[in-house]
Amino acid sequence: MDNRERIIRLWFDMWLAKKDLGIFNVFSDNAVYIESWGPEYHGSKKIKLWFEEWNTRGTVLQWDIKQFFHKCNQTIVEWYFKNKMDAGNVEAFDGMSLIEWTPDGKIALLKEFGCNENRYDPYKDGNIPHFRDENAKWF
Repeated sequence: MDNRERIIRLWFDMWLAKKDLGIFNVFSDNAVYIESWGPEYHGSKKIKLWFEEWNTRGTVLQWDIKQFFHKCNQTIVEWYFKNKMDAGNVEAFDGMSLIEWTPDGKIALLKEFGCNENRYDPYKDGNIPHFRDENAKWF
């Protein structure tokens, strides 16, 4: 297994285990992490703070890797994510992460992109689109 893939799998496994298994070995000191819905964390210490705080409010139920793409110092990983917050709401979506690596093999930048899993064809009944009467998802 590619070392970059091993590091990404370790990051996903931390969420599933709700345990820091080496955040400072995964992210560079000045790493930037951007979630698909807007929050941005600067530095491995802030990423660790977010990880530990988030895990007091919710549980990642599933984070399945579908495939990897590598090019020079970048990796794209496609995944499926599902969580349950302590308040009871469940969120699930398809996503991708664009990752840039440092020369020593740590994550320098991780930017997530999300895709609603509840998709539909607005043109299935003809040439006039019929969109669902719902608020757009946060990604």
